[in-house]
Order: sequence, then structure tokens, then C-alpha cells
Amino acid sequence: MKLIFKQRFMTWLDSYDIYDEAGNTVYTVESEMAWSKLMHVRGANGGYLASVKQKFWAFRSTFEIYIGPEFAGRIRRTGPVFLPHYDIDFRGWQADGDFMGFDYTISDAAGNLVATVSKELFKLTDTYIIDVANPDDSLYALLLVLSIDAEKASSS
Repeated sequence: MKLIFKQRFMTWLDSYDIYDEAGNTVYTVESEMAWSKLMHVRGANGGYLASVKQKFWAFRSTFEIYIGPEFAGRIRRTGPVFLPHYDIDFRGWQADGDFMGFDYTISDAAGNLVATVSKELFKLTDTYIIDVANPDDSLYALLLVLSIDAEKASSS
């Protein structure tokens, strides 16, 4: 299942629509004004599903993931700005690749491919493709991608 992650052009607050290959909205991501980054993921029907929240007083840039009200995991940036690496504590997953170019893979603890993430070039707004191997993992893959994207934005 492919998810297309298109950032809206010139919005006051970050807002993203996530589409499937047919162009149907699958998820909507809305940001809230807060001291730190806070994003809510809603389903196609508008119902709340999950959140990604930046820990404000963390030594290293850290984002927590919540499924509904329950804490589900976190990602923390390690390494220098020019060579990012992420310590991921979410579903036993890991991400490897070119984070600066936004081309990387997500795999599970057994090394099985969960998703590939790539950025489309020459678009008016940032457009990312999240190709998820198992459609049941689509929300989780999106949450991890949003966390990495938010961390990259907060570090720059």
C-alpha cells in the first residue's frame, strides 16, 4: 500500500493530507500551537487516531508516539546534524538510509521490510511516498515518518 504525504503550500500551521494511490484521503495530520511540536492524526472520517509529541525538555531531540491516549514509543536523534541517526523505540522497528534526502527503509526486529520512504523531486510542495508492505502497518509507518520529519524540521 502506498501512502502519499503532501505538505500543504503556505499554511500558517503545518497540515498534511495523506492519500492512497487512488488519490483518496486516508489520514489528515493537524498541528497544534504549543511550546513544542504536537501533531494529531485523524482518519478519513475525521476521528482521532494517534499523536506525535515533541518532548520539550529533552537533552536530545525526542518525539513520543501515542496511539489513542496510550504511549506507544519514541524516537530520539543521535549523531551530528550532518549525519542523523535515530534511536527508535517503537514496535521494535529500525530505520536505515539517507535521512537528509528522505530516502530510507523501515524494517522490523527480524529484519523484514516494513516500508520504504522516498521524496519526490520537482514538486511545488514536499511530497513523500511511503510504500508500506502490510496495509495494517500504514498508520504506524506514517507515525514514524512524521516523527522523523518533525525532528528534521526542529533541528534545522
